[in-house]
Amino acid sequence: MELSKRYQPAEVEAKIHRYWEEGQFFRAAVGVVSKVPFSVVIPPPNVTGRLHMGHALNNSLQDLVIRYQRMKGNEACWFPGTDHAGIATQNVVEKQLAKEGLSRHDLGRDAFVQRVWDWKEKYGSEIIEQLKALGCSCDWSRQRFTLDEGLSRAVREVFVKLYNDDLIYRGAYLVNWCPRCQTAVSDLEVEHEDVDGGLYHIRYPLQDGGHVIIATTRPETMLGDTALAVNPEDPRFAHLIGKNARLPILDRVLPIVGAPEVDPEFGTGVLKITPAHDPIDFEIGKTHGLDSINILNGDGTINENGGPFAGMDRPSAQKAVIERLKADGLLEKVEPYRHAVGHCERCDTAIEPLISTQWFVRMKDMAESAIAAVKDGRIQFIPERWSKLYFDWLEEIRDWCISRQLWWGHRIPIWYGPDDRAFAAHSEDEAASTATLHYGREVELRQDPDVLDTWFSSWLWPFSIMGWPDETDDLKTFFPTDFLLTGFDILFFWVSRMIMASLHFMNDVPFKKVYITPLIVDAQGQKMSKSKGNSVDPIEIMEDYGADALRLALAYATTKGRTMRTPTTQLDDARNFLNKLWNATRFALMHLGDERPELPASIEKLEDRYILSRLSATTKTVREHLDGYTFNLAAEAVYSFVWHDFCDWYVELIKPRLKDSPDDGVKGVLYTVLRDIVKLLHPIVPFITEEIWQVLGEQPESVSRAVYPEAGERDEAAEREMQALQEVIAGVRTIRADLNVPAKAKLSAVMSVATQQLGDALMANLDALRALTGTEEWVIGVGVEAIEGSARKVLACGELFVDVAEMIDVAAERTRLQTELASVGKDLAQVTGKLANEEFLKRAPAAVVEKEQRKRDEFTQKRDRLEANLASLGG
Repeated sequence: MELSKRYQPAEVEAKIHRYWEEGQFFRAAVGVVSKVPFSVVIPPPNVTGRLHMGHALNNSLQDLVIRYQRMKGNEACWFPGTDHAGIATQNVVEKQLAKEGLSRHDLGRDAFVQRVWDWKEKYGSEIIEQLKALGCSCDWSRQRFTLDEGLSRAVREVFVKLYNDDLIYRGAYLVNWCPRCQTAVSDLEVEHEDVDGGLYHIRYPLQDGGHVIIATTRPETMLGDTALAVNPEDPRFAHLIGKNARLPILDRVLPIVGAPEVDPEFGTGVLKITPAHDPIDFEIGKTHGLDSINILNGDGTINENGGPFAGMDRPSAQKAVIERLKADGLLEKVEPYRHAVGHCERCDTAIEPLISTQWFVRMKDMAESAIAAVKDGRIQFIPERWSKLYFDWLEEIRDWCISRQLWWGHRIPIWYGPDDRAFAAHSEDEAASTATLHYGREVELRQDPDVLDTWFSSWLWPFSIMGWPDETDDLKTFFPTDFLLTGFDILFFWVSRMIMASLHFMNDVPFKKVYITPLIVDAQGQKMSKSKGNSVDPIEIMEDYGADALRLALAYATTKGRTMRTPTTQLDDARNFLNKLWNATRFALMHLGDERPELPASIEKLEDRYILSRLSATTKTVREHLDGYTFNLAAEAVYSFVWHDFCDWYVELIKPRLKDSPDDGVKGVLYTVLRDIVKLLHPIVPFITEEIWQVLGEQPESVSRAVYPEAGERDEAAEREMQALQEVIAGVRTIRADLNVPAKAKLSAVMSVATQQLGDALMANLDALRALTGTEEWVIGVGVEAIEGSARKVLACGELFVDVAEMIDVAAERTRLQTELASVGKDLAQVTGKLANEEFLKRAPAAVVEKEQRKRDEFTQKRDRLEANLASLGG
């Protein structure tokens, strides 16, 4: 095998993907005594999903971890799967039906559910194939689906146990209700959007005469008012507590209550209380025993409690209520008001807080156990600061609404008898048996029509994916898992619930470390979304750049901050890096041929000692960063080593030696370093490294099964000597470039060094100095004198003088530099003045200020360089 002349990511990745699938290299074994198990469960993407940048970041980093652990010799298993995504999947199929002129009700429940299963079988594997294209080395033989029979059994087991332990109950509470989907939705499924509306000031008559004014953004909800509230500390209105007002239009008596929740600064300081349609009002209503009057039907229209407005949709009702208030002289004024309104993330319909009879899980005791697991160190958050948000949420936790008014999902395992008594059971037969015992006869049962919240199956994922409630070998080997990597947006709704479920049902934590990834934002720091038009499609990136380039760019750009910018420039850098690696490998193979030489016993050449020392240092650094989950620093370290130490210096330095079919061990060093580079890089860029591994003909069959490099000894003397050599070479190159010396001009140079030892080291590498600088004549020593007309450069290792008198017109060059220096000085003064202007700093967008700051830094560097060049010519 040989490498093609050009690196073609699409061809390489397709071939390697097939090779991995056929070789089944990612299958993990159970009960391997000689290996330490290391396990990760994938955050299951929605079966409706398509790979987005968040997925790409999350899964490429998980894959980096699992490949690294596999190469460290651990029995690494990455458990894959997908989520049935109740509301999202049901919506997709309902939209298909709508195009056919049908609704789910036309089909009926069983036929509709079968239609969704058919859709899942046809389209549900798209996200999995995209993850494979990204290079994810999951054990695909263990792939699960949150609605498959095994996980469904686990869901029923958990529900029945919690119900029997009185931790699941049914009650009427305020929930997020989507009128379009006609179901309760979780807080996570609500997206808040700023909308322009009005703040309506309405007169409410007092029963004893006079009136108060309330301000509301939703005048139509006044139809459900059952009280007014004021802050007891507000001197303007405290005297009204205990009195009554009258509801405009419907003339309902409204008690006036004192509530510390009322903000005296908002609106007028008097709050209308609608317990059935507002979370704060609901709590105030519970405290004061107020009635809750629901004014909405499930589809968002006004119900019979809305009096003359019954049957209207919400916008029509609002308009009609406003007109009636105007007619009655009760609308004082309307102010423009911009405020956040919750919308269903699936259909973009405005969410209604609505009192509804739902199923709930009591969370307080489980939350306390989950708090303790992080506080005592059994679970570690990376970065640690996320633990504070975790604690804040769990300490204020509310009971979890787990029922959804959908057809696609885990149907609630509750059956009702003729008197509406509820029986929780693992199956209908079990429910029937229990009911027969209770009633003393066989009775007809009906199952609860609702399904469980999607998260109810997801919170069991770390152990249900391994076969629980059975005691499986996977559970014995791989539970608890070692590591979870996910986004902060589901820290509360998934991560914390998995911890609670595992502690409750497994008596152990589900994972030991939780790495929270940053949110990927655009260049202006804005969250990416299709509606804003600023989203980036990773599939398109992979088609243009390749999966490895995307993975490297993401690893290089990720930080432990809250957000990270889309890695646009890093993508170009990554593509260039992979091409450089490809070409360096081709260079090595051109000289190695079929040889695969060992490292020589004795290594004397400076460049050989240096590259092995840098390899050792880089290996140590990369391992430390991968073990510490500082992915960007690991990527940066290996990138720098390959690009600079190996390609820019080592390969260039050994080219003259390789021309003469050497037997000085250089091929052994070259091959050893290349082989370790492939292994070091593999967790980050798996496709290209696998291709190179195959061409090298190395064992084991896949580099994913090779042993990750261990750090050897450092040769600090070699690194110091090479640093001096590099500095001298770079110095000559800088003088050539800055003074416009013709590329082919042969120069003379003098290097005045501080010690003879350093001078000897440079003289020992005279061939390299000549070859890499185009400077034939060298004088190197302590205190040697410069040639007249030389350009001068002060280095850390001494003073460098390059004779340029015969190569350029020194006087003309001085004039050119002085002219350019004056121009740069003007530019620098202009941008410095702009950045000193407080008004500019206040008004300009952050991106504009950053751009000006970069210009200032660039002009400053250019000025300093021009001054140094002018000084070197005696100007």
